Amino acid sequence: MKIPAPEAPRAGETARDRTTAGLSMPAPRSGPAGAAAPTQGMTRRQASAIRTREILIETGLRLAETTSLAELSINLLVEEAGVAKGSFFHHFGERSAYLLALHREFHDRIFAELLDAVDGMVAGAERLLTASHTYLDACIRDRGVRALLLEARAERKIVDEIRARNKATAEFFKADFQAMDVPYPYESALLWIGLVVEAALIELDAGVRQPAIRAAIARFLAPVASNATRSRA
Repeated sequence: MKIPAPEAPRAGETARDRTTAGLSMPAPRSGPAGAAAPTQGMTRRQASAIRTREILIETGLRLAETTSLAELSINLLVEEAGVAKGSFFHHFGERSAYLLALHREFHDRIFAELLDAVDGMVAGAERLLTASHTYLDACIRDRGVRALLLEARAERKIVDEIRARNKATAEFFKADFQAMDVPYPYESALLWIGLVVEAALIELDAGVRQPAIRAAIARFLAPVASNATRSRA
């Protein structure tokens, strides 16, 4: 499913986006990490179905910390979740759809953290650097999930999801490059995304934060911000 690109904040805008729905990494559908989805106005059966789906997702995220993609079978999942196998197929239909749901939930939660981190910041290099560090910290904290989802990138649905997310995320952070008077702000945002994702892969491989890699990201952004300051002088 293609995620509609968000309306990016204007240069210098400090408020977070009006809504996180529709962003490249939308806010978690279940609210803050681990929170249950609201069930007001639902029948008991509907509420139970939503909770079962949440349990399956949460179980998958937990298992990802110790289980490879090959080991994450439907049988293991439903056994650990304590739900019937039929419930899995009712909610997801097939394993690839479930992996896509895990991918979305993981990145939804990261982007919710990212939005909190940059809330109130003026568009520009500092906001980009804060976003970079927030993403990297989340990936290294949940490196088991990240590693499993990297294995799952062979799934066509996930490849399409990544492409859509990157495009929409570039639209969102384009405003930061516009604020620095950078030519081709959308393309620059795409390159920045690629840089940060590659940094996350390096840290994932190392298993710990890599200060030099993070310093390199700051150095990458510093000349851009410096040039923008000189051009406005």
